[in-house]
Amino acid sequence: MKNRFLTKKVKAFTLTELLVVLVIVGILVLLALPNLMPLISKAKSTEAKVQLEFLYTQEKNYFFEHSKYSNNLEDIGFIQEKLVSEEGRANYRIEIATSAQTTFLAKATSVTDFDGDGTFNVWEIDQDKNLKETIKD
Repeated sequence: MKNRFLTKKVKAFTLTELLVVLVIVGILVLLALPNLMPLISKAKSTEAKVQLEFLYTQEKNYFFEHSKYSNNLEDIGFIQEKLVSEEGRANYRIEIATSAQTTFLAKATSVTDFDGDGTFNVWEIDQDKNLKETIKD
């Protein structure tokens, strides 16, 4: 007596049908990707803004203690997270471009070209908390 479950045909998709669906999904992703690149760049620039605002707070605290701004990240207690170019997670290199007795300018420069156009995103903040994007990606 044969097992009737082994001989019964089951409805299923063929390999060809599955491949056609995968090709269609791939084409849709390729069509949507250029429209999503500005959104991806904007999301990653949030990292620069948050880091620069934190650096601003650290510089202000240093200023209140020493009556001047520092040009050294270690002096103010800012630790640069390991960059994606160095197997880390940070997309921006943070640096203090200039500092003086009563002024400072800090920069966040992206280490990757988010949209592949050859331009790297740069953000700046100063002692008055003027945060601006100087080079758009």
